[in-house]
Amino acid sequence: GLSEETLKQMYEGMIRIRAYDERQKNLQRSGRIGFCVTSTGEEAVQIGTAAPLRSTDWVFPYYRQYGTLMYRCPELSVLTNHLFGNQADLAKGRQMPAHYTHKASNFVSASSVIGTHLIHAVGAAMGAQYRGDDTVFATYIGDGGTSSNDLHSALTFAGVRQAPVVFFVVNNQYAISLPVHKQCAAKSLHLKGQGYGIPSVRVDGNDIIAVYQASKAAYNLAREGDGPTLIELLTYRAGPHSSSDDPTRYRSQEEMAEWQLNDPIERCKKYMQQLNL
Repeated sequence: GLSEETLKQMYEGMIRIRAYDERQKNLQRSGRIGFCVTSTGEEAVQIGTAAPLRSTDWVFPYYRQYGTLMYRCPELSVLTNHLFGNQADLAKGRQMPAHYTHKASNFVSASSVIGTHLIHAVGAAMGAQYRGDDTVFATYIGDGGTSSNDLHSALTFAGVRQAPVVFFVVNNQYAISLPVHKQCAAKSLHLKGQGYGIPSVRVDGNDIIAVYQASKAAYNLAREGDGPTLIELLTYRAGPHSSSDDPTRYRSQEEMAEWQLNDPIERCKKYMQQLNL
């Protein structure tokens, strides 16, 4: 059910994120902005989950999911004004850089406090449930964020109330410098959802088709009143945690090179070439 037009839009969306990241880094290194967060290597996670959403649905992101906003909002100036903290910044300088927000796109501001937005997403989803509308709420957390207290509260209420919310666990292998195996003893992070009675799956987060299909199926379930889903998206943060981070201090060049072979943009490009697109 994925049209050629949508596939092209998703590919273009990933390219736009990559280009935006390169520009961000250059601006920060030249001193024109003070701070930035990039998402190189995670483009399929953002676009694949954004594409099946309706414009009336809501997104409660964490700080690395701005590509979802880029897909929903055609005006890049919304993001760049915030990056510069200029007069047109929608946050009016009251939020950290890279904590985007856009009311018209139902894109809620990210929080620097890890996990707090998860309970907000569930609360909003419960509100839509009480109203009887079919709005879906998507929320994201990193692998490290699954150790936050608020994830427990969010999954508990979502599971019991059958709220129309989809939890995306973006497993990019590192919580800043801490690898997954040092922060969690579970064999897979999606198992955490199962413990709360929430259907949970693990998906190749670098395969944009797989991400799209899993997201769409979860949104459909939520929209039809069948409750929440948790989706673990297995991917890799190819760049630093932020412009203040040096990833070479805690991971090897060999590891980074191996993951580059699984680049989501190159995979989508090859797939499209096979289809003569």
